[in-house]
Amino acid sequence: MDSKFEKLNHRSNGKLLLTGEYVVLDGAVSLAVPTTYGQSLTITPISDSKLIWESLDYQGKLWFESSFTIDEFTSISLKPNNHIFNTLLKILKAAKQLNPSFLIEQHGFKVVTKLDFPNNWGLGTSSTLINNISRWANIDSYKLLALSFGGSGYDIACANHNSAITYQLQTSPTHNLIQPNQKKRTVIPVNFDPSFSEHLYFVHLNKKQNSRDGIAHYNANKSGLSTEISEISDITSKIIGCTSLQDFNGLIETHEHIIGSIIKQVPVKNQLFKDFDGAVKSLGAWGGDFVLVSSEEHPKSYFGAKGFNTIISYNDMILKQ
Repeated sequence: MDSKFEKLNHRSNGKLLLTGEYVVLDGAVSLAVPTTYGQSLTITPISDSKLIWESLDYQGKLWFESSFTIDEFTSISLKPNNHIFNTLLKILKAAKQLNPSFLIEQHGFKVVTKLDFPNNWGLGTSSTLINNISRWANIDSYKLLALSFGGSGYDIACANHNSAITYQLQTSPTHNLIQPNQKKRTVIPVNFDPSFSEHLYFVHLNKKQNSRDGIAHYNANKSGLSTEISEISDITSKIIGCTSLQDFNGLIETHEHIIGSIIKQVPVKNQLFKDFDGAVKSLGAWGGDFVLVSSEEHPKSYFGAKGFNTIISYNDMILKQ
């Protein structure tokens, strides 16, 4: 069979940012981990010159579908009140911009995406889609991210790594006249497998937080962060080498205090879980998605009593080599 008519499959890992939320944008060395949950993309050639798109949730149920002719998709207009369609169209058009030979075939495709996790978990519904489409279009996934959602790119790094990583952005020399604001990206795989991982959990806060809103709030409040960025980078290094649950708790509590001071928000433990016997740390944009919980005892009864019933152990959540 001609290779261009073969079915293609791509899969990307989900992500969690354990340290450096917000300040990862400004050069902090941050710790990120890929998750066992992710998203797949299956591309099947069809005879009609159409792109038929189906998105399945983690239960295999269809939650979005659309179709359009391939030769017309670049001229299709955005649809009012159809955020999902508009987002997909924007990504595909950006992919076409980066690779003009993308989607010029005489035949068409049926594309099926499948999530391993509920849409509202915040583990990378968008980043895994962008990474999968980038592989299909044979383009740089970081460039596609920049043309679509924006952000630091740590989620793209997690999509492509099967172990924990440190992630850092550094501003390139100002003499780069072609892309004066371009930042150098450093991604380093690290061995992060804490001996106390059986005491770590991820608890979902029952709502999804918009990262772009969180970033906008951060950018509006930040100023003179060199000291804080250095402190967060130091905490990242210490957490990677940490061998004591007590020390780990102290590090994440200090991290919460620093970020809270920057974004002028109260840490989540002080807001919701003051009486919890353990440490709680926000992950990513504050106010939703998962929090990291450190506890000597399984925290199911405590969080369940407060209505937070999605509790996943560290060892079940985090992808390990």
